[in-house]
Amino acid sequence: MTPAPELISPRSARVSAARRLARRNFRGKDRLFLAEGPQAVREAAAHRTDGVPVLVELFATVEAADRYADIVAAARDAGARVHLASEEVIADISTTVTPQGLVGVCRFLDTPFADVLAARPRLVAVLANVRDPGNAGTVLRCADAAGAEAVVLTDASVDLYNPKAVRASVGSLFHLPVAVGVPVEQAVRGLRDAGVRILAADGAGDHDLDQELDKGTMGGPTAWLFGNEAWGLPEETRALTDAVVRVPIHGRAESLNLATAAAVCLYASARAQRASGGCRSVTES
Repeated sequence: MTPAPELISPRSARVSAARRLARRNFRGKDRLFLAEGPQAVREAAAHRTDGVPVLVELFATVEAADRYADIVAAARDAGARVHLASEEVIADISTTVTPQGLVGVCRFLDTPFADVLAARPRLVAVLANVRDPGNAGTVLRCADAAGAEAVVLTDASVDLYNPKAVRASVGSLFHLPVAVGVPVEQAVRGLRDAGVRILAADGAGDHDLDQELDKGTMGGPTAWLFGNEAWGLPEETRALTDAVVRVPIHGRAESLNLATAAAVCLYASARAQRASGGCRSVTES
């Protein structure tokens, strides 16, 4: 028989501690963030950082605990404290309109930028001054799907652990290294020194993505810089790159949004790198 919920009141100390993680200052102070929904919690339960489980606590309604018994078991196996909670409690912790009954509390898991460079990445997404958390999370998901080895968020970009960014990543946050708070000049310099070509994605770019693919210039290690949703990349950032590339618009659309353009660029590089003779390891150069 399923036991009654253990946490009845939203005023519980454990609930209050989790609820405050919706605010950036408390996330930074506690170095903890929220992961909501079965996919994010499943990935969190499976993830380790230097051998240490990322998931430290799980709140679940009785219904969700029954439906996702495998996730609850994985959370316990990871050493997380598991609390059966009322729907009222989950709604109080959750930042979504329609919670799915599972909310995890996770340790920060960003990777030092030096470690990203030491891994000699072939494909990297750099978010320069990206402010919308939904876009940031979606680009992270696209980078994961395209097989990128890392994502870098500059110091002017949104908080990686914003609940909306975590949700938009749909678990990809736990799949690949993400460096945060890196000045854009440092990011470009470090990646270039690691043998990575730096491309800026911009609708007003001098280079056409289709033409670059046809010329065979896309097969080497590449970092894509993606700018602000409203005004793109400033001229001083564009000047740091090896080329500014536009995604061609063949129809009548005025432009592509940030996440769509990022998906096109990352997949173009991924395809070129996987083609015959593409992307020789930088350690062989």
